[in-house]
Amino acid sequence: MANSTGGAVTGAAPHPGPADRPSRLTLPVVLVGVVLVAMSISGTAVALPSIGRDLDTSGSPLNWVVAGYNLAFAAMTLIAGSTADRVGRRRVFVVSALVFSVGFLGTALSPMIVAVDVFRVVSGVGGAGIMAAGGAVLASTYEGAARNRAFALMGTMAGLGIAIGPTLSGLLISAMGWRGGFAAFTVIGLLVAVGGTRVRESRAAASERTDRVGGVLFVAALTLLMFALLEASALGWTHPAVLVTGIGGLAALVVFGIVQRHSAAPVLAPALVANRGFLGWSLATLTTSIGFLGVLVFLPTYLQAAADLSPAAAGVAMLLLTAPVLVVPMAAVGLVNRGVPARALIMVALLLVVAGNLWLVTLEAEDAVAVVAAPLVLIGIGMGASFGITDGQAMALVDPDAVGTAAGFLNTLRGAAEALVIAAYSASLVGLLSARLDDADRAAEVGAGRLTDGAEAVELEAFTWSWQLTQLGVGLLCLALSVTVAALVYSRATVSHRAS
Repeated sequence: MANSTGGAVTGAAPHPGPADRPSRLTLPVVLVGVVLVAMSISGTAVALPSIGRDLDTSGSPLNWVVAGYNLAFAAMTLIAGSTADRVGRRRVFVVSALVFSVGFLGTALSPMIVAVDVFRVVSGVGGAGIMAAGGAVLASTYEGAARNRAFALMGTMAGLGIAIGPTLSGLLISAMGWRGGFAAFTVIGLLVAVGGTRVRESRAAASERTDRVGGVLFVAALTLLMFALLEASALGWTHPAVLVTGIGGLAALVVFGIVQRHSAAPVLAPALVANRGFLGWSLATLTTSIGFLGVLVFLPTYLQAAADLSPAAAGVAMLLLTAPVLVVPMAAVGLVNRGVPARALIMVALLLVVAGNLWLVTLEAEDAVAVVAAPLVLIGIGMGASFGITDGQAMALVDPDAVGTAAGFLNTLRGAAEALVIAAYSASLVGLLSARLDDADRAAEVGAGRLTDGAEAVELEAFTWSWQLTQLGVGLLCLALSVTVAALVYSRATVSHRAS
């Protein structure tokens, strides 16, 4: 083991001596990076109507502003995690922070929607590395109760970023436009990169070649599936391009699984998927992400269109959803550390997310904020509890040399869920709007919050109806996944002395 800023350590870091203690900057730097990544997800949702008006765009090109970021995040997190284990967790963290900053600077300066979408993908790649390498840094630096607290703080900071993202972005947009809001992230990202150079380096004991074939297949599969989902609303589900990309994405995913089983250095170690306890906790974080993100991304647009709220007011209203994610993670880990079974706690969290999503089926344009208040709070509490305990419980079931890959897998599930939920939610909303309004172009504009003068009542009624049906589907999906989680985490095969 080396000093706190110099050499590298391998695997976890049990019982460090005084000379080997981690840098005091380790936790703050990782947590600021996590806040930044979380804010970049939730804040962008509030900016979509402004971006659409400024660049005169709607439909899938506008939705790619958020979806492209999440696609890149999902596709690259798993690769970033395994790469961090092999080449160095600090190195990947610092480089990722730099890439993240470049993407946000490019977004702020982009003259057209295509450029915005491209630079958002760049930012997503950087965000993937920050989250995966940051989680691996914490897992390799702390253990036991200290590790639980570190991951709970990571969840809290993710909650903080999600909580203040819509509000801060709304205030920035109102004050200096959406470009100024994106530019601010560049400066903070550069500070995170500088701070990351003071973190102790660590890597896995055995460093093998990266599975490039597996990485390419994984990125291709998610990209093709995302394209099919987003473009289906505009082109139709039976359009040749949608069918070809959808089938191609599924095929690439199958081939990826086969390749991983025979790879000497897999991007996704088959042992992780075979670990029922780890898989159960991973599906728990997947479920809460699905139940949380569709509301987070699309409700601000509805509130601005239906309740005539400003971007800043819509951001404040979203605190009903995001504020619980700020305070609940530490409360949840505190309960676990005092002996409350983590498995029971995650089931309560999942039930809250399911109940909140099904309750949102009652959404109406009149008094919209009052109608959604209680279900948003329920979803926020469930998401916050998940943030506080899932990572720590899952990582306790993983070999120390695989913490980067495991962290990458967890964040890939979150990112993939977020990316696919955004695509599927958008496809459902616009598809239902198209059926109700019998006009695909008009449906895309309504979905972006741009109502036609003289037809506001009809379009708003259609918007509300499509929202209600889409929300029903999300709630039922979360319910089915929750049942699967219960079966996995309560299986006797998952019991471990390290996780409850």
